[in-house]
Amino acid sequence: MAAERGGLSEQILQRCAEFGFAAAGVCDARPTSFGDAFRGWLKTGKHGSMTWLGEHVDVRLDPSKLIDDGARSVVMVADVYAARAENVDQPLRPGHGRVARYARGRDYHKVIKKRLHGLCDELRERFPGEAFRAFVDTAPALERELATRCGIGWQAKHTLTIHPRLGSYLLLGGVATTLELPTPLDQSTATDHCGTCTRCIDACPTDAISPYSVDATRCISYLTIERRDVIDPAFFRSIGGWLFGCDICQEVCPHNSPKIVPEPNPAYRGERSSFNLLEVLDWSAEDRTRELRGSAMKRATLDMFRRNAVIALSNLAAHTGDASTTEAIRSIAERENEVELVRSTARAALARLDADGPSPS
Repeated sequence: MAAERGGLSEQILQRCAEFGFAAAGVCDARPTSFGDAFRGWLKTGKHGSMTWLGEHVDVRLDPSKLIDDGARSVVMVADVYAARAENVDQPLRPGHGRVARYARGRDYHKVIKKRLHGLCDELRERFPGEAFRAFVDTAPALERELATRCGIGWQAKHTLTIHPRLGSYLLLGGVATTLELPTPLDQSTATDHCGTCTRCIDACPTDAISPYSVDATRCISYLTIERRDVIDPAFFRSIGGWLFGCDICQEVCPHNSPKIVPEPNPAYRGERSSFNLLEVLDWSAEDRTRELRGSAMKRATLDMFRRNAVIALSNLAAHTGDASTTEAIRSIAERENEVELVRSTARAALARLDADGPSPS
């Protein structure tokens, strides 16, 4: 039986490769060894408004609870969404706001989950007495730790998973199962190769990163994607030209230095690397729906996109001294029927433009 099940692990990982995943691995479903650290991080409030991270903590810290009958194993997979050879972006088009690489193509939740459901269906047919649960962000699971235990990569100082050859432009998903799947003999252990490097920590514009921990309340990705309320004007300058998300900590990472590796999944290639900020400022609900169809950027509401556009425009105005850009912000600040989130952001941006010096481009 052990030999049969050992062979099964290799078979499953082969199917993961055939489904197009760039990396995959298997681990047992034992509880995490970082339970105290995770609870301590929650107590600091550094998860911000992402309150769901504090829900179902018992399941998050014990992947066996992902299945009612008790998961015994987890299969983790990774998609590459951007190539190391493309780590340096093209110069931002004038008047545009930048979008994080992971969100430029199709919604990764759907892209990954469709294939994982296909894998689960195959396994259910083969093992009708066993249970399988696919997850991509939506389940209470510490996916990055599980990826480390599955040999996909190590959880780096910026807390993202780095594959030793593919880099960190990875999207993760997994399958929890009641099957017992021994670790394949050729599955290597993920070794931390961050060493003494602090490039991600030093480059973060908002000082959100400390070794192996992130203060989400300071992170540009959190501020532009997850925060539904006003953003502290103290962060406006640091947000620069980012409209949705941020890639800075990954762009400076030596493990993402240009190198020829397998191409990213074509589903993540898209033309939405940036948006015209003045156009975003005038978006209607229908415009947002049309522009973001099939995209993970739907995570941000219309008001959040327009709020982010105001901030990016204020940085552009500070950098170029363009009066028309400043006037566009002023018109939002003075508009009586404007959404308060956007109007208050415009007012704060104008106050900073009056008080501040040049902003980063």
